[in-house]
Order: sequence, then C-alpha cells, then structure tokens
Amino acid sequence: MSEALQADIPSRSTWGMLGVGGIGSGTFFLLNGEHTLGREESRSGHFIDRRDYCKLHIISHYVKALLGERISVLPIGKVGDDEAGQRLMKEMAAAGLNLRHVQIIPGTQTLYSFCFLYPDGSGGNLTTDNSACDLVGAEGISQAESDFRTYQSRGIALAAPEVSLGARQELLQMATRYSFWRVAAFTSAEIEPAKEMGLLSEIDLLAMNRDEATAAAGIRSPSGDGDPQPIVEAALARLTALNPDLQLTITAGAWGSWSWDGKNVQHLPAFPTRLVSTAGAGDAFLAGVIAGRTAGMNLQEAQELGMLVAAHSVTSPHTIDPEINRTSLNSFAAKGKLHLSSQVSQFLSDQ
Repeated sequence: MSEALQADIPSRSTWGMLGVGGIGSGTFFLLNGEHTLGREESRSGHFIDRRDYCKLHIISHYVKALLGERISVLPIGKVGDDEAGQRLMKEMAAAGLNLRHVQIIPGTQTLYSFCFLYPDGSGGNLTTDNSACDLVGAEGISQAESDFRTYQSRGIALAAPEVSLGARQELLQMATRYSFWRVAAFTSAEIEPAKEMGLLSEIDLLAMNRDEATAAAGIRSPSGDGDPQPIVEAALARLTALNPDLQLTITAGAWGSWSWDGKNVQHLPAFPTRLVSTAGAGDAFLAGVIAGRTAGMNLQEAQELGMLVAAHSVTSPHTIDPEINRTSLNSFAAKGKLHLSSQVSQFLSDQ
C-alpha cells in the first residue's frame, strides 16, 4: 500500500472518483402485511410512485452533491438504448457527473430492480442479471486509465455491486497502481467469492450492511433483529485476519452504524428522523463517508456525516433524495437539534 493510502486523506482542492457498479432503475411494490415474505407465499400489494436507482448512480450522485467542485465524479458503466437508459443519462448529467465512461449499448436493456416494501418502510429488491451492466468488463476500466493517471494519489476508486467481480477486480488493481483510496461493497452472496479472488487485499475501506457482515462473519444463523454487536465483532475478526490494514463500516438500520479505523471501533446510534423508505439508505451512508474522508475528516467523523446523509435520505420516497446537499443537511440537523462534531458542522457550513 502506498504512503498516500496509509495516511489520513488530506483535504485537496480537486479530487476524482472513478467507480464501477450498477446504473439502472426500478419499481416499488408495497406489500400488504408486515410479516416477512415466505418462500412460496402469495401476497397482495400495489405499485407506488417512487423512483428507484442503482448503487453506483446513488453513491456518485450524493458524493457530487456534497462535494461540488471539489471533486470530479466519473462513473464507469453501461446502459441500454431504451427509455430508462436515456432518462438516466440525462439525470446523471444534470447532477454534474462526468459521463465519458458510460456507454449506451444498442440492443440491450438497462439494469432493472423490483423493490418490495413492507408497511414499516423496510424491504428488499430483486435485480435483473441480463442487463447492459453485465457487459461491463476490464476493457472499460482500461479505457479510463488516463483519468486514473490524472488523479494519481488524489483519487477514490469505488467498486460497487451489480457488475461482475472481475470488473471490480480490474478497477481495484488499476486503483492500486495509481495510489487511489479504494472503497468496495459486496452483496452477501459475493463475500466468499471476493475472498477467494483476493479482493479484500485490494481494499482500503469495506462498506457492509448487517446481512453482509453476517455472511462475512461466517454466521449461519443470523440473529434477526437482535443486537448486531456480536456480528460486528465476528466480522471484524475474520476480515482483519485477511487484511490487517482494512477499514470497515457496518450499517444496521435503527441500530445505527459501526466503523473500524484500524485501531478503534466506534458505534453511532441512528439519528432520529421521519421514516418514509429505507431503500438506498446504505448507499447514502457510504456516499457521506466518502465525502467526509475526501474533505479531510477521519473515519469516525466521516461516519457521522454518513449517518446524517442516511437519516435525511430515508425521509424521501426515492432512493436518490434530490434535495440532499450541504445546505439541506445543515437545515435538517438544526431542525432536529442534532449534536454534530465540529468537523461535520464546519463541512456543512462551508459553502
């Protein structure tokens, strides 16, 4: 690992974030009844008017919204030549993302997710595995090498789900070559394959939710809605045995989040908020962490910013809350009388 990655990320005037992951849209379906959907169960419900987006798009949008001209955000991906792909390209461009590495592929469909929600706002999603995102490969990473070179030692590499592990491996290897800060997330089913491929040795920060941490810990019988602390401790022990330099964040909904900076574990409770939908909250949290670290915060301070972004995001029905920026977060914190660290407060007021 380079000297730049060993140290805390300094505040610089211009950074670059290059990432791979899902770019797509989806539909929300509200189930009747709070009990967990069974394997062979039929359940009634109805579609609701909410906009869904995929992981790379969500994280990239918030990072740009929070950092503005401090950062150039360059997603690497593919969309179909359908209505959804055209709409997403327009929305990403309007948000200020640099789309020169996002291709429109004729004859393909844009990634699509079917999100199901319970009346309490929790839920899950099902995602297609035959979309334009499945065509994202090593060649897309290679074509972006000039931008990796431009942002050498002042870049963030984001390896997010919904593209192949091979594409993410290529991104992380390129990022290592150019001394980027390397951030990754995996689905629960990807944890073991990622270990076998050696991807954990190519990561500086691994972001996980409770279910993913359970898989990483090797716990076969998750503890449901109980205290996640044993899961956090078990996951931390197993993951740092594979990569002693690994830093970690784990989110667990109403239980809050945990971070490991290589020396200390910090738990932060969830901020009180008005819950509309939890969809996209984990991605909002990670975007806040990335923005905070890029702005010069340590991991614990960036974790606090991530919690604030997530708390604001769940007040929106959409997986990207278009209202989130530093001004709206400052107002949200003031209205809720939230106690923030001086570093986070300064970041929000520094317009």
